[in-house]
Amino acid sequence: MAQEKTYATGKRKTAIARVWITPGTGKMNVNKHPLEDYFGNIFFEPKVSRPFSVTETTDKFDVMATVKGGGKSAQVDALVHGISKALQVLNPELRDSLKKAGLLTRDSRVKERKKYGQRGARARFQFSKR
Repeated sequence: MAQEKTYATGKRKTAIARVWITPGTGKMNVNKHPLEDYFGNIFFEPKVSRPFSVTETTDKFDVMATVKGGGKSAQVDALVHGISKALQVLNPELRDSLKKAGLLTRDSRVKERKKYGQRGARARFQFSKR
């Protein structure tokens, strides 16, 4: 832990998370709100703490993040991606365990664009023979 503050960005769909990690007691703030208040859903909390449980660094770091774009689920995934990248920058030895858990991989699936002459990205307008 040579650095005081470690920065990384995480992305998912159109959500972008800017993450700062500092040695601390495990506090997590997202957009200046506690994690529980910002996301509100209890199912998101274990997902956000997964990078720490995989690397066995639970309650050793404080997380301060700004998240924008996308929906809540995409923001959580972007936050997890950012935390994982920041942990890797902080301690390169953690890279193998994070990579094995699939936390460093950027999920590149994004919404396919609507095409002209069609109702949607792949759906066509209703066809009538007569």
